[in-house]
Amino acid sequence: MRGIRNVLTIARRELRHTFATPTGWIALCSFLLITGFFFVLEVRWYAMESMDSAFNPYREPMDLGTHLVAPFYGEVSLLLLMISPALTMRLFAEDRRNRALELLLTSPLSTAEIVLGKYLGALGVAGVLVLGTAHYALLLLWIGDPDPGVLLCSHLSMLLLVAAFVAVGLLVSAMTESQVVALVVTLVLLLLFWVLSAVGMIGSGPVTDAIADASFFNHAEQLGKGVLRIRDLVYFVTFVAVFLFATHQRVESLRWG
Repeated sequence: MRGIRNVLTIARRELRHTFATPTGWIALCSFLLITGFFFVLEVRWYAMESMDSAFNPYREPMDLGTHLVAPFYGEVSLLLLMISPALTMRLFAEDRRNRALELLLTSPLSTAEIVLGKYLGALGVAGVLVLGTAHYALLLLWIGDPDPGVLLCSHLSMLLLVAAFVAVGLLVSAMTESQVVALVVTLVLLLLFWVLSAVGMIGSGPVTDAIADASFFNHAEQLGKGVLRIRDLVYFVTFVAVFLFATHQRVESLRWG
């Protein structure tokens, strides 16, 4: 119980630190404005395609999940990729630069408690961003007839994606004292995983399929379609666990280095 309390205390500290500064509120407001623009744009395109005889010659109701929900949440996921490095860059880098990490490492707190606390704090901030998109799902249920399962899986895919994004950013932040370096390296790594998801479009084969399957976007895409597979959940849990373990080892080396 004491270990859980320590983890939650660190997580609350990270949450307060984020929203006690203008940066956190600017990120939240910017995210809501941009996602609102994406939503209006996708609804407009959906309406235009529904009326366009080239896309819909028989003027039949078009599937909301395929033509609106999937594109919108795909854009939101990419936006979360761009924002996540800014949320994680300071987690360890700032503490290392200010020598605050030395105080943490010499305290009774274990390395696992420090890593998990910082991870949950950053994940909580990212979770607030994801929660900020919930009203779009309610609007779609109000004005249309989307599959509720697809909407739920789309939100689950975003939560799993930001869990992976934050895990990558946490490790990179533990590797450097520069927040700028942590921001850039995390962004490059996340974009690399995004590019890997496109490898499967180049051709089909065991190698290309394996490379594409290494990207978290491929697994999130299946969830976004409403297909809940155990292998996708196992992938995200394993991905996060590996990066948290690597972060633990890095911070442990700083403790004894």
